[in-house]
Amino acid sequence: MPKKKKIKKQKKVKKTKKLKKILDKKSKVEVAVKRQTNLSQDEKPEIKKIKKQATEKREYNVKDFVVYPKHGVGKITAIEKANIGQIEIQFYKIFIEKEKLTLTVPINQQSNLRPISSINQINKCVSILKTKPKIKRTMWSRRAQEYDQKINSGKIYELAEVVKDLNKNTDIIADQSYSERQLFEKAYDRLKSEFEAVLKTGPEEVQKKMDKALGRNKNLLEG
Repeated sequence: MPKKKKIKKQKKVKKTKKLKKILDKKSKVEVAVKRQTNLSQDEKPEIKKIKKQATEKREYNVKDFVVYPKHGVGKITAIEKANIGQIEIQFYKIFIEKEKLTLTVPINQQSNLRPISSINQINKCVSILKTKPKIKRTMWSRRAQEYDQKINSGKIYELAEVVKDLNKNTDIIADQSYSERQLFEKAYDRLKSEFEAVLKTGPEEVQKKMDKALGRNKNLLEG
C-alpha cells in the first residue's frame, strides 16, 4: 500500500511541473507579443513636412521698440518668414536708428531681445544718475573692460551706472581720457535712446532730464 501512495505523489509532482512549464511559456509569449506591439507603434513612418521653428513665449509686433544688448534700442520694421532646409524660420527685422543698422533676429532666438523699460525703471535710472560715482582704484584697462561689458549687457540699470561713474562733471574725475570719453558717450547715447522710446519725447527734452540728474552744465556739454 505505501508504494502506491509514492507513485501517486510522483505523478502529481510531474503534472505540477508540466503545468508550470506551460504557464511560463504562455507568459513569455505574451511579453514578446507586447514588445512587438510597442515596437510597431514606435516605428510608425514619419510624415515628412516643413516643420515650424520652436518659438519663445514673448511675441513682438511691427513698430514695437526692443533692446538688442550689443546695439541698443531698435524698432521692429517687419516680421518675415523663410524656409531653411525643411524648417520654416520666422524672424524680426529690427532697425537700429543710432547705427543705421538693420538686424535679422530669428523668433526662436529672441532671448537676446528685451522689451523697452517701464516708466518706473526709467525713474529708477534717474535716481541712479543722481548718486555719487563709484571710482575703483584698479587699472583703467580693467575698468574699461567692465564698463564695456555693462554697456553691452542690455541691462538698463548697469547702463545708468556707467553713465553716472564716467560723468565728467565731478570733483573726482577732473579730466577725461579719450577712451573714457568714448565709453561715456556710448553709454549716454544708449540710455538716452531708451529714455526717448519710453517717455515718447524728443532728444532735447530727454537730454535736459538726464543732464539735470547728472548735474552737467551747458559749458561742459558744449566743450
